Amino acid sequence: MDIYKFWKDVLEQNADAIKDYFDENAYINWHCTNEHFNVNEFIIANCEYPGDWDGEVERIEKINDLFITVTHVYSKDKTLSFHVTSFIKVINDKIAAVDEYWADDGIAPKWRLDKHIGKAIK
Repeated sequence: MDIYKFWKDVLEQNADAIKDYFDENAYINWHCTNEHFNVNEFIIANCEYPGDWDGEVERIEKINDLFITVTHVYSKDKTLSFHVTSFIKVINDKIAAVDEYWADDGIAPKWRLDKHIGKAIK
């Protein structure tokens, strides 16, 4: 499975292409919002999400049948930015399960800024 192409289709909200990556019994969990989707529900949630999106896969690790990806997802107008860590289980070249953790990008909380600890990663 081409994980970069999968993410490209997800970011482009290409419903027809996305469906082909999944086993018909696959599930997707978005843990940060406590949501469990089947494939069709995931496609609705992803492809009907408002706005135009872009992004970049920043890291991929593969352990047996599990892909772990870290992807920077942002609105094309650059007003919204997220990082998502995805655990994607692939069996017979089809996605069987996805567990994702989404985080809003932003500045450190004021209490840490006030302590003058840490510095920007990039």
